[in-house]
Amino acid sequence: MTRERPSRAEAEAAVRTLLAFSGDDPGREELRATPARVVEAFEEYFSGYRREAAELFRDRMPAGPMRGQPVVLRGIDFASHCEHHLAPFFGTAQVGFIAGENLVGLGQLVELVRIYSRRLQIQERLTRQIADALEAHLAPLGVGVLLEATHTCAAVRGPCQPRGRFVTACFRGAFAEDSALRELLRSGTTGSSSPSVVCG
Repeated sequence: MTRERPSRAEAEAAVRTLLAFSGDDPGREELRATPARVVEAFEEYFSGYRREAAELFRDRMPAGPMRGQPVVLRGIDFASHCEHHLAPFFGTAQVGFIAGENLVGLGQLVELVRIYSRRLQIQERLTRQIADALEAHLAPLGVGVLLEATHTCAAVRGPCQPRGRFVTACFRGAFAEDSALRELLRSGTTGSSSPSVVCG
C-alpha cells in the first residue's frame, strides 16, 4: 500500500512545530521563511526516493574486450543523512566491478551513489545497496564498494568525535577473492582529492 505523501503546507507546519519545540519562536522575523527553506532542502536531500537505479542501466554497453577486466572509480563525493537523527554524513565512495557481459559509463556510477545516498540511510546499508544494484543490472564477475565518511551525529553529539571516519566495505566475487583488487579500492581512501579511474 502506497503511503500518502504529506502536503507542503503540512511539512512546513511540522518544521514550525520543531522550531517551537527547540525553544525558539517560529514567528520571529528571522525564522519566518525557515519552514519553507527546510522543506525545499528536504526535497533535495532526499531526491533519491524519486529515482530508481534501473534507470541508469538502460544504456548498458557490451563489455567486449573489457570482459574480465576491473573498472574502478575512486573518490566519488557523497552526502547522506543518518536515519537515526536526521544528521548529515558525508565522505567518498570507491566503486568497482569486474566486467561481465556489460559495461556502464562512469557517470552512471556517480549517479548510482547519488540515488542511494540521497535517502535516509545507515552507511552499511548504503554500501550494500550500491553493490546490489551493480550485481543486479550488470551481472559482473565481481563487485567492490568502499565508503569512508564523517558522521555529524557522532561529531557534535554523543561521542563528539569530529575527526572520526567510518569505513564500510562490500566485496563480492573476484573482489572477495583477490586482495590486489581490494587494494585498488583502498588506495582511494583518505587523502584523495579528486575522482580517479582505473580500467583494465
